[in-house]
Amino acid sequence: MCAYFISDSGSTGTEMTISQEKQKLLMQGEILVETRSHTAWGGAVTALMYVPLVRSNVWQQLTDYPRWVQYFPDVTKSEILQRGDVKRLYQAAQKAFLFFTAQVEIYLSVVEDLGQQIQFQLEKGSFHDFNANLELKDCNSGTLLTYTVQATPTIPIPSIFIQQAMNFELPTNMRKMRQVLCKGQQ
Repeated sequence: MCAYFISDSGSTGTEMTISQEKQKLLMQGEILVETRSHTAWGGAVTALMYVPLVRSNVWQQLTDYPRWVQYFPDVTKSEILQRGDVKRLYQAAQKAFLFFTAQVEIYLSVVEDLGQQIQFQLEKGSFHDFNANLELKDCNSGTLLTYTVQATPTIPIPSIFIQQAMNFELPTNMRKMRQVLCKGQQ
């Protein structure tokens, strides 16, 4: 039986058991996504993904932050600015829309709970607010990865469009992440 963790803005959250049907879908490689409103101009999303690797291996790869450019195609730069109990991270991304290309940059404080959770908190950047939480749980012989993000960009885009983009793009990005994680194990 697998369980996952729901967290809003780094609060303690709630652990929930996944139904057998959803667990079966996860084991077959599906990415389960739930979007919700966050602000009038932002969105929030939780994605669940099964990775057929032990948690310690997934953790080791995910905390190699410069490697995040391989996980998310829109991320063009990811570098650690400061190490310690709280790390500082800089990331830049570029996204092409119909008639323009949006470029964003973000400075994040990163708090790690060894082998369990990574919390990303906005320090400054191209967002009014940005919080992300990545949870790792043992699930069968692999790892259940729960990725929760809530963000409001500085560009005024209605929340419904942000949620639709998250719902459409995050599963593709998560599949790419799983592919890179599994390839890194070979």
